Amino acid sequence: MRAAYALLERELLRFFRQPNRLIGAIGQPLIFWLLLGAAFHASFSAPGIGETYAQYFLPGVAVMILLFTAIFSTISIIEDRSEGFLQGVLVAPVPRWALVLGKIGGGTVLAVLQATVFLLLAPTVGIDLDPPALLAAVGVLGLVGFGLTALGFCIAWRMDSTQGFHAIMSVFLLPLWLLSGAVFPAAGAHPWLAWILRLNPLSYGVAALRHALGMEGAAPLGWSLLVSLVFALGMFGLAFKLAGRSAKGDLR
Repeated sequence: MRAAYALLERELLRFFRQPNRLIGAIGQPLIFWLLLGAAFHASFSAPGIGETYAQYFLPGVAVMILLFTAIFSTISIIEDRSEGFLQGVLVAPVPRWALVLGKIGGGTVLAVLQATVFLLLAPTVGIDLDPPALLAAVGVLGLVGFGLTALGFCIAWRMDSTQGFHAIMSVFLLPLWLLSGAVFPAAGAHPWLAWILRLNPLSYGVAALRHALGMEGAAPLGWSLLVSLVFALGMFGLAFKLAGRSAKGDLR
């Protein structure tokens, strides 16, 4: 656990020494929220949802921040490999689960901190954010953030370059967010698209966060939390399995 905590602390220190990462992780989603919230303010209408688009889009933007932070934190795995740090950790008398937990834990803490800062803007669009709601939202953010960071770990572990990671982000991670109910509700969508939203595990994370904020979710709260938990544990298990392999690729 001390090794895992040391790696977690290293991720936090790297972040606070690079404040431009905060701008990248929060700045772009904030701009999206402001621009799209204003653009669709008068035209947004979804069956059974009595919300403005700024209100509807807010949980989705919080999840987008989680996704961006997961990308920025796990891309450091590729940098650590090229700098030789990862090889040093792999040959040290440290269990692989400590490496996995430390990297994913650090990314999760950063993701939750940044998304929570953004959620403090909720009262500006008429969403009540009392202490119980904020606490529930932070819990959901931690669960979803852990799953996304673990997913980023799995992708980055076998990558050789940051360019390849960005390509995966463009064709897989961003569509994963776009098709999660973060940008538009599943109600009224084309049947084939509605099925994609139902099969997307991130859809349930967005739904759980909406419930935590006192809004209507696309799926029941209990089911949303269960799917999010299974996704997080599954991604962590896969990350541990990848990191535990004694393959030449681990030390390249």
